[in-house]
Amino acid sequence: MSSIGKTVKVSGPLIIAEGMADAKMYDVVRVSKLGLIGEIIEMRGDKASVQVYEETSGLGPGEEVVSTGEPLSAELGPGLLTGIFDGIQRPLTTLFFKSGNRISRGVSVNSLDRERKWHFVPSVKAGDVVEEGDVLGTVQETEIVSHRIMVPNGMHGKVTSISEGDFTITETVAVLRNEEGEENVCMLRKWPVRKGRPYREKLSPTQPMITGQRVIDTLFPIARGGVAAVPGPFGSGKTVVQHQLAKWADADIIVYVGCGERGNEMTDVLNEFPELKDPKTGEPLMKRTVLIANTSDMPVAAREASIYTGITIAEYFRDMGYHVAIMADSTSRWAEALREMSGRLEEMPGDEGYPAYLASRLAEFYERAGIVKTLGRDDRCGSVTAIGAVSPPGGDLSEPVSQATLRIVKVFWGLSASLAYKRHFPAIDWLVSYSLYADKMKEWYNEEVGIDFLKYRQFVMTTLQEEAALDEIVRLVGMDALSSRDRLTMETAKMIREDYLHQNAFHEVDTFTSMKKQLLMLRLIYEFNRLAGEAIEAYADFADILACPCREKIGRAKYIPEEELASFDEIFTQMNQELKAVAEGGEADV
Repeated sequence: MSSIGKTVKVSGPLIIAEGMADAKMYDVVRVSKLGLIGEIIEMRGDKASVQVYEETSGLGPGEEVVSTGEPLSAELGPGLLTGIFDGIQRPLTTLFFKSGNRISRGVSVNSLDRERKWHFVPSVKAGDVVEEGDVLGTVQETEIVSHRIMVPNGMHGKVTSISEGDFTITETVAVLRNEEGEENVCMLRKWPVRKGRPYREKLSPTQPMITGQRVIDTLFPIARGGVAAVPGPFGSGKTVVQHQLAKWADADIIVYVGCGERGNEMTDVLNEFPELKDPKTGEPLMKRTVLIANTSDMPVAAREASIYTGITIAEYFRDMGYHVAIMADSTSRWAEALREMSGRLEEMPGDEGYPAYLASRLAEFYERAGIVKTLGRDDRCGSVTAIGAVSPPGGDLSEPVSQATLRIVKVFWGLSASLAYKRHFPAIDWLVSYSLYADKMKEWYNEEVGIDFLKYRQFVMTTLQEEAALDEIVRLVGMDALSSRDRLTMETAKMIREDYLHQNAFHEVDTFTSMKKQLLMLRLIYEFNRLAGEAIEAYADFADILACPCREKIGRAKYIPEEELASFDEIFTQMNQELKAVAEGGEADV
């Protein structure tokens, strides 16, 4: 039931309206003759506090506020992929053609095209009995993704009519009969963005989401259906990391939410993604991507909605049985929107002015990730992997948003300004980052990658830790004061850092590394360290070890294309011969 009230106070994006006794929390409202979109975020008697998602300048007391009686909902159906939406799922391309470069206030457009026809192919036939979540048919939305049309939540019954053909998303594609009568099913769904979509069972993550980024896949892997945070100061590469994950992660669908970041960054995304090719299919990456752009110059209040809109779209594709990765850039800007609205509501502030419920709101978002058995009888599994960037002022991880996030996520990719200044990208600091999923995925690594992979991983972690300890000695007395064994540790750590962990996102080969290639690269460094250690024990001169030509080939191994991995055997053979010759020379000298 709609409710009509009048504004009594306008404070930036917050409006207080009275006469709203019949309205409910989180109802969508229209404000003034302009029809500005807002959402009720607080009720006190017949007074409603409305969070307006558009510019409110020029409004004053006495403006009409009309409740639609419905919560803020996302439109779900064919047409989502390749779409570019704002924080409340208005299609920006359609808005551009309707109102030009600047979005007009109060403009109302459908999120999904109501006129475009899609070719529907049934998966069931008349007479079949279906329940909620069952797949009724498919639509080939893009060359990459088949969009599965499912029985809507709360519906079930016997299929009395279904046929193949071209339909708009609002036309009936099937008719179900149950004890309540006949119900028509179309391809369009609506779902409240603040409410998680239902599933049958949540599962424990057991396999990684492969990203092709060596520092992530080897040292700090994220599980499929897991959650990760990427905190770091300005300029340390948070957005670059998220762009790389969006491009190369082995997810079926990518949902990228630009939440309060600078407009030029989203412009880069919009320009780059149509040019990028999907490594699996060769088609443009946009054909399996949904972009939600809510930049820093858009209304602050809409930042909060953008996160919920993104996770709802991700859950929808998860329910089809797809593996979805959602990138939120950045949750700090989202938290700033919460802080502003909380301040205008005159709520009791928590740390640094953020609302006391900041941690619970963050948890609500991240808890909607996971790997699940979906509704329906065909035993589908789908997942949502959530990766949130955090932008702490000055890189101070003790601030409230970073601390609240760290208590929730299980993967922490801490970005280092010092690594970024050295042009070491990805600038993930191996001394502070961690992954709590690694132990759960041992079995997968042993079966799918190789039984030596985890041994090499432990070797890398140990060597980097030893380098950090020796670094203090080197600063005080210099490298020459170290023993040959310690100098080898420092040299091996340098090879790990520069030849393995450092990765060039703009190099056509180095931008992505398969797990097989990662294993081969680790083997080279591990065996070099082992053979060089044997040469040192044979009293070889350390300078001779450093002079081996194989070291240059190990350094350039990252640029070997995936189809030429057989050449790793040649490097390994050469390294073996050279280091054994050095060891024999040391024994001869003795």
